[in-house]
Amino acid sequence: MAMDIVFLHGLRVDAVIGIWDWERQFRQTLEIDLDLGTDSRAAARSDSIDDTLDYKAVTKRVMRLAEEGGFLLVERLAETIADTLFAEFGVLWVKIRINKKSAVRQVRDVGVQIERTRPA
Repeated sequence: MAMDIVFLHGLRVDAVIGIWDWERQFRQTLEIDLDLGTDSRAAARSDSIDDTLDYKAVTKRVMRLAEEGGFLLVERLAETIADTLFAEFGVLWVKIRINKKSAVRQVRDVGVQIERTRPA
């Protein structure tokens, strides 16, 4: 099976996320990177959007999840994104990196990265 990567890096989303009461009082900017494993051979042959992973639709769905989810942990958000991408977009593999830049004042970048393969 072919494994091609569609990537979306630097997606900025404002979300209420965090375990502390003060964090839940405002939206924090998350930066999300997505690497999505798919088979793009059909799209390469047809040159049609109908045969490929629609990254605009993926972007909108991930934004909606983050903005409306009310998650406590970025780990939970990352796992929810992975599950959604498998279920709704049929991707084969994902690598998701969520950067919560404002979490630790002394650190430029902080967050989580997960890698998952579509359940059989």
